[in-house]
Amino acid sequence: MQRVIALDPASYRRHLIHGEGRRWSETNCYVDLWVELLHALGHEPIAALAFTLPIDFEGDQWTFFKFPLSDIYDLYGLDVQELAIWRPVISHVEEQVGRGNPVLVELDSFYLPDTAGTAYKQAHVKTTVAVMEVDVEAHHLGYFHNQGYFHLSGDDFTDIFRLRGEPDPSRLAPYVEFVKTHNRPKASDQDIARVSVQQLRKQLTLLPLSNPFARFRERLVADMDWLLQGNLETFHQYSFATLRQYGACYELSATYLRWLDEHGEKGAGELAERFDHISEGAKVFQFQLARAISRRKPLDMSPLDDMAASWDQVTRVLKSRFL
Repeated sequence: MQRVIALDPASYRRHLIHGEGRRWSETNCYVDLWVELLHALGHEPIAALAFTLPIDFEGDQWTFFKFPLSDIYDLYGLDVQELAIWRPVISHVEEQVGRGNPVLVELDSFYLPDTAGTAYKQAHVKTTVAVMEVDVEAHHLGYFHNQGYFHLSGDDFTDIFRLRGEPDPSRLAPYVEFVKTHNRPKASDQDIARVSVQQLRKQLTLLPLSNPFARFRERLVADMDWLLQGNLETFHQYSFATLRQYGACYELSATYLRWLDEHGEKGAGELAERFDHISEGAKVFQFQLARAISRRKPLDMSPLDDMAASWDQVTRVLKSRFL
């Protein structure tokens, strides 16, 4: 067995971001696994959430938000590097985990038992996991994915690493990263808060130049004709790329502003309510869009105007205070 730290899926306690009472139980696979990986390594992931503030509407989707690796290094001393895949993927995973380095690897959810009921044995979906322990001889893997920590074994291990027969040269290797800790002492809470505010200032310079909700509203109006001709699968794909992305992201933004309030930036917590309003509004609007598609009925777009006003208000205050 090669292992970074000893974890048990039965006793592992998720971070509060994945706790009870959250509107969006999952964000995206990369953010969710980093939340739990940082948590398991003894760090507070909320301190790194400034990157959620400048997401934008990108024309046919909202920003697929991710932790900037430079921010992770500056806050926690974790150095993320890409692995060159020149041997079988499992060989690299075993090597790095044996060196004490978590490995972030793209895998197929078809073989991930934690996705039972969605993708497991049903659909081939690319996702990223963080491997924390591996036993090649026993065909055992311990990994972070989405909201928690899990084990897989047996045929799932064989198939997820493509260990049956000779390698297929037509199948490209996955993207793989590994995390080096450098054994740097943990920063104090005061230093973490100071660095986090620096990252906040940087992220505020990246805010969209125009209100993204106004542009999303315009695009959704144009998209409604073909959405109304589609089915619920079309809705799920569209919603995942749009409403779910910004709804989950702005819930994290609200969490971050409350953390700032608790760490010396008094008043930031009051701004969190505006992001909560957007996040909750996205959840409600998602149901309204689904109903419109299922009934082939027009959709009231006014909730997007309300979200646009909230975005204008909170970003204006943040820029005036921190820039």
